[in-house]
Amino acid sequence: MYSIKRSQKIPLNLTKAWNFFSKPENLKLITPKDLSFKILFRSDAGEMYPGMIVSYTISPLFHITLKWTTEITQVKENKYFIDNQINGPYKIWHHEHHFKETENGIEMRDILFYEMPLGFIGRFLHKIFIRKKIEEIFSYRANKIKELFG
Repeated sequence: MYSIKRSQKIPLNLTKAWNFFSKPENLKLITPKDLSFKILFRSDAGEMYPGMIVSYTISPLFHITLKWTTEITQVKENKYFIDNQINGPYKIWHHEHHFKETENGIEMRDILFYEMPLGFIGRFLHKIFIRKKIEEIFSYRANKIKELFG
């Protein structure tokens, strides 16, 4: 299993940060355009809750479109939420989003655990391509958040 941990300080109050990051539709604003991210379905247009299902498509390579469905499994308002892939390109995808108030805004932490499918082939693709692509997505996201919020 692989993991990535990222932390970013954002000059927003906790309520504004939570309101932005807990809305699945805002993910498109902080996702690289070349991934062609598109939400297909969400189980509810209201507030995020445990059990919420979000289905979307991404095109990570050669315009190949992949369907991906996640479930929000845990939510503690203004503290954290966790999404897990229930259908998609990974064998396991567990993504934690944590928020902590600081003197100058908030600290947002992403903790991602994931596992590749396809045994040796998946590990090989991870080594030569996928790890780098995931890191690039998180870097893009950090830069976009800085652009949006300072």
